[in-house]
Amino acid sequence: MKQKALNALIYIISLLPYWFLYLISDGLYYILYYIIGYRKNIVFQNLKNAFPEKTDKERLVIAKKFYRFFPDLLVESIKLKTITAEEVKKKITLENEEELTRHFDAGKNVIGVTSHYANWELGIHRLSLISNFPTLIVYKPLNNKDIDTVYNNMRGRFGAEMVPMKQILRHIVKLKGQPSISILVADQTPLYSDSDYFINWLNQETLVYTGAERLSRISKAPVVFCSIGRKEKRGQYFCKFVTLIEDPTDFGEHEITDLHNQFAEQLIRENPEYWLWSHNRWKRKRRK
Repeated sequence: MKQKALNALIYIISLLPYWFLYLISDGLYYILYYIIGYRKNIVFQNLKNAFPEKTDKERLVIAKKFYRFFPDLLVESIKLKTITAEEVKKKITLENEEELTRHFDAGKNVIGVTSHYANWELGIHRLSLISNFPTLIVYKPLNNKDIDTVYNNMRGRFGAEMVPMKQILRHIVKLKGQPSISILVADQTPLYSDSDYFINWLNQETLVYTGAERLSRISKAPVVFCSIGRKEKRGQYFCKFVTLIEDPTDFGEHEITDLHNQFAEQLIRENPEYWLWSHNRWKRKRRK
C-alpha cells in the first residue's frame, strides 16, 4: 500500500471513537487466535522456553491474555494518529515524573530504556509532552519505507525526533550540554553485525543490544527505565521512571546492559501477557 493511501486509511480509522475501536479489537481477537492462528507457533514456543516451570494450562492462559491484549494495542496505536495531547495525558499517568525531570534540572542528557511492553507507542507520545527539551526516539528502520514514514510521522506528532540507530551518537553529541532524553526500545533483536553480547534472558540465551550502555558511557548520562504498565481499566496505562544508573563510570563492562535487561525481565514476569510474544525474539543463536 502506497504511503498516501496508508496514511489516509489510518487517519479515517483513527477518527472512530474508542468504544467502536474496541469492538473491532474484540473481533480481531477471535480472528487472530481462533481463525488465523497468528504466529501461534512462535507465541507458544516463546512461552514454553521462557516459563518451563509453568504447566501447559498456565501458559495457555498467558497466551490467550496476550492475544486479547494485542488487538487493543493495534487499534490504540492507530488512534495515535489523531489523539490530542490532553487525551494522551488522560490515557497514561506519570507516577513519578520528578524522577526524570530531576536529571533535566541538573542539565543532563538522559538515556531512557523501555521494552515492547504494554503500550510503548503511547508512551512515546507521553514522553514527548513532559518537557520542551529534545526527545529522541531511537528506532530500527523498516524495510518498507512507506510504513516506516507513516508511523514515524505519527510518533513525532508531539515533538519527538525519530533517529535511526546508526545516527543517534551524532545527535547526542550535537545536544551536548543541553538536557534531553534519548529513548531506546532495548529488547529488539540485533543483527550479528550490531552486537555479539549474549545474556540469559527469560530463561534463554539471548543476543542483546549494548547501545544504551555505550551511549551512557560516551555522554556520561544516567540511564532511566521507563516502566510502562497497563491499568485494570481498558485503555489506561501508567509510566513509572526508575533511575538504574546515576554515573556510568561506577559500572564495569556490560553491567549496565545486564541491569536494564534484568529490570525488563522482572517487569515481564510480573504480568507476561503485556509483552510482545509474537516477536521472533530468539532467532539469533550464538555462532559456533
